Amino acid sequence: MSDDDYARRSYGAIPVGTGERPGIVVVDFQVGFTDPQYPLGGAPLVVRALHNTAKLLKVARRHGVPVAVCNTAYLNEREMPYWKITAVRETFLHSHPSTRLDPLIYDAAYDVHVTKKGPSIFFETGVANYFTKERVDTVIVTGCNTSGCIRGTALDSFSLRYRTLVPEDCVGDIEEQPHRDNLRDIGRRYVDVVDLAFCTDYLESWARRNAL
Repeated sequence: MSDDDYARRSYGAIPVGTGERPGIVVVDFQVGFTDPQYPLGGAPLVVRALHNTAKLLKVARRHGVPVAVCNTAYLNEREMPYWKITAVRETFLHSHPSTRLDPLIYDAAYDVHVTKKGPSIFFETGVANYFTKERVDTVIVTGCNTSGCIRGTALDSFSLRYRTLVPEDCVGDIEEQPHRDNLRDIGRRYVDVVDLAFCTDYLESWARRNAL
């Protein structure tokens, strides 16, 4: 089925749009993914997303936008789901340095930090409860990897009834094709795929409205 076939069946016909209160989730920008010294680290699309997300977060924190960040880590292999990735099983442990959040995106004095056990930042972490307290209705999803934890987070965000934005240049994956394919797919159904500039403009305009 081609893009035209989906369009004829009305996929992607209605934009999600933005709401009254934004929040940002930052998924798995731990050094195991951002630092090339680790087996899963340093993919160019992930590094690009890391730097763009850091720019977005500077704007968000300046305007008091809620930010939730996560890493993935386990006590031991018995606690893990049935991961099929050897590097996850061997390195995503609380005792391993690869699970530290990348300092480019983490502000311990501002961000809510959770450690997740599955793909989605929302799964059994309390992030949705935090956003309820903060009256968030629009979630901007950043982080890695697009085909895994970003997709899982976006689907949970949709299921929790948030308006969901995924800036293409603030998420990344190991290869470009699954990055593009998954963004196209979730953009047809669940989210608005946007970019850093769109999200920055949204946060700035939201802040101006609330300053009046």
